[in-house]
Amino acid sequence: MSNYKDIRNVAVIAHVDHGKTTLVDAMLKQTHTFRENQSEMLEERIMDSNDLEREKGITILSKNTSVFYKDIKINIIDTPGHADFGGEVERVLNMADGVLLIVDAAEGPLSQTKFVLKRALDYGLKVILVINKIDRKDADVKRVVADAENLFLSLASDPELLNFPIIYAIGREGKTWDKMPEDMTAPADTTPLFESILKTLSSSRQDENKPFQMLISAFEKNGYLGRLAVGRVHQGKVKKGQYVTQLNPNQVAVGNFKIERMYVNEGMNKVETEEIESGEIAYLAGIYQIEIGQTLTDPNFQVAMPTIQVAEPTLKASFGPNTSPFARDESRFLTSRELKERLKEEVETNLGLKLEDDPTDSIRVLVSGRGELHLAILIEKLRREGYAMEVGKPEVILKTIDSKVCEPYSELTILTPEEYVGAITSELGKRRAQMLDMSTDDKAGVKMMYKISEKNALGLRSILVSETKGSVSLSYLSMGYEPKTVDTIRERNGVMIASESGKALGFGLDLAQKRGITFVSPTEGVYEGQVVGYRPVEGDLEINVCKGKQLTNMRSSGNDDALTLAPAVKYSIEESLDFIESDELIDVTPKTIRLRKKYLTKVDRVRAERKGK
Repeated sequence: MSNYKDIRNVAVIAHVDHGKTTLVDAMLKQTHTFRENQSEMLEERIMDSNDLEREKGITILSKNTSVFYKDIKINIIDTPGHADFGGEVERVLNMADGVLLIVDAAEGPLSQTKFVLKRALDYGLKVILVINKIDRKDADVKRVVADAENLFLSLASDPELLNFPIIYAIGREGKTWDKMPEDMTAPADTTPLFESILKTLSSSRQDENKPFQMLISAFEKNGYLGRLAVGRVHQGKVKKGQYVTQLNPNQVAVGNFKIERMYVNEGMNKVETEEIESGEIAYLAGIYQIEIGQTLTDPNFQVAMPTIQVAEPTLKASFGPNTSPFARDESRFLTSRELKERLKEEVETNLGLKLEDDPTDSIRVLVSGRGELHLAILIEKLRREGYAMEVGKPEVILKTIDSKVCEPYSELTILTPEEYVGAITSELGKRRAQMLDMSTDDKAGVKMMYKISEKNALGLRSILVSETKGSVSLSYLSMGYEPKTVDTIRERNGVMIASESGKALGFGLDLAQKRGITFVSPTEGVYEGQVVGYRPVEGDLEINVCKGKQLTNMRSSGNDDALTLAPAVKYSIEESLDFIESDELIDVTPKTIRLRKKYLTKVDRVRAERKGK
């Protein structure tokens, strides 16, 4: 039996970069989850545990932790703040009794705030609104509170959910208040936030005397125990050694299994236990074939719980084995079989992804995701695990609705300094975006809202970041499918293609830089058909960057001057997905990201062009 009086399960939701993970850090540290001498006390963003999350500064995977406050256990579920990882949010909200909705005191509610709040209200979860970063110079707390209230009014169908408490916070300092403070430098802590959680959220322990029932919301891999089924115990209790029935969502039994081990969260650790009561988030070992959305029940009570509803993917790209000459030396996993097996494994846990065979090529697969960032993070994750692959140009997924071809649309919210408004409106005008709203704030700059088709939004982020010198913020919210309109004509100039294989030399790169921007550095290996640069004019150009200066025993003035080369431009995976055309691929290995033509030799490219491929 547990040694605490009660349980509360709370999910933390927010738009990306509104301080969600930092506030969770403060909650962990101030409840003495760690000893004073533990390294976590000095860390920031403790919950963002993997390298990708720390590098990109965003939460990608949902994680569970717990703290104890006044003899009550509070399970905290940290969720991603980016719309591309919405599948993670949808997957875990059914484990919560309520949510902390964290909103930046300057930026206010943005598109992802709207998305996660709507999902929480659909589940009937009680909300505690946390206005974070109230110490920002450009903070406008009154406006942000009014905007949040209007958002609740537009989304909530149950009037009871409109009555929500507001907490004011400086997350990085671990300070919270239940009223707007007059002096932000005065001592404060997370007590008001914890008190609000206890007061607002009802007990998670319900229906303790009913038969055991639990929805599998996730699973984790364990080197010794295989897969651990993760979920909230909806009703009843479960004991170690007890038999449970595994049900598919259509009420069909998969089989009976004996619970071999059981774990619960205590802080950042999992602790083994003999019995788990209703309301607790449990990790159960002994169930071998686990699928998210299945139900575990008492064998005498075989009733499946409603399955998890996840929004459909909107973007797809073709993945295949890497055929470049350097792949063998730069990666551990090369073959089509290894890549397909790893992708199948990923789809089991990453609910926003879908996998299907590529109809044009039997060794390739089509991977569908929720956006460019979703696919880019997947590619980066596989790359770090040692996989090499080739990825084609992303395409928007079309649907036929009422005999009309429809495409996905998004609500785009842009925050920018006023001086860049002209450049942004010009770019969005080219992409046939429809302005929905525009407001100016002396402190926060300009907030613009557009409706845009996802196809016309491809590549927009990198262009606007470049146009605004990195001072723009973009966020998307899916608006569903609408009849397809005319596509914008994509204006991308030609590229420079390596005509020879070898090592890039300064002389050859100098010749290339007189014709455009180069993507490779001196002494870097290149192969025939690799995209080595970008031209300022239309049309591709074949060029030999491996060319060295002709050496003779005659000297001529000026020929021996040192070459001054511009640094090579290196695209990230997301930028590469934006950049490539349909006849190009991203060559991804654990060591390098390159761009290449689908057909490496000039003869093959001409032949493919004549066939109309």
